Amino acid sequence: MKVYRNEWKYCCSLNELRIIGSRLDAVMERDEYGGADGSYCIHSLYFDDYRDSSVRANDLGLSERVKYRVRYYNDRSDRMRLERKEKTDGRCHKESCPITTGELAMIMEGRAGEVFWQTDEELLRRFCVRCMTGLLAPKAMIDFERRAYVEKTANIRITMDQKISAADDFEHFADGSYLRYPLQETGQHVLEVKFDHILPSYIRHIVTEHHLIQSSFSKYSLGRKKLQAMGRQ
Repeated sequence: MKVYRNEWKYCCSLNELRIIGSRLDAVMERDEYGGADGSYCIHSLYFDDYRDSSVRANDLGLSERVKYRVRYYNDRSDRMRLERKEKTDGRCHKESCPITTGELAMIMEGRAGEVFWQTDEELLRRFCVRCMTGLLAPKAMIDFERRAYVEKTANIRITMDQKISAADDFEHFADGSYLRYPLQETGQHVLEVKFDHILPSYIRHIVTEHHLIQSSFSKYSLGRKKLQAMGRQ
């Protein structure tokens, strides 16, 4: 059975992030994958079909939408993950599986059919079918720095994303040597709160006491708009 999680997003300033972070330090754990300062880099490659269905669904505010992306952390492109993110009525469900740089290269070369027959990963097979039937192709790369807090018992995760940028030099996705275009004004960042059913009041108070406005912020959608404005697409 699919488990859907709440995902609340807020745009906020660096000062607001610092205050919220200092208070979360008292009640939640830092993500175990963070570096010395608790942060790490995320690199994502988003796919869309020839009609740009994913970005259009987001812009239209449709209650049901799906996105495919390949993601890795810091410089560990040898540990890439394929992710399928599904949203229904504001709640999210995510599936993931490993994908190698070789498999990704084959898919980007139009050889998804070969990958389909070579892999035993069910999600990767479904992705290959979508690439062949829906003509999925790379559309945007999104990079950012993240600091995360977790409450394992209640399965709560709060993330703070900074330096969000977009790029489209897809051939260099795995090595990270590409030009990036910032998506937000200086000093603007994103706070995300993810939980299954109930957000405890002591955590809710920390997040909401600054009267932040909840947003449907989509890094992928903003990234596409930025690349179009730069004449890249």
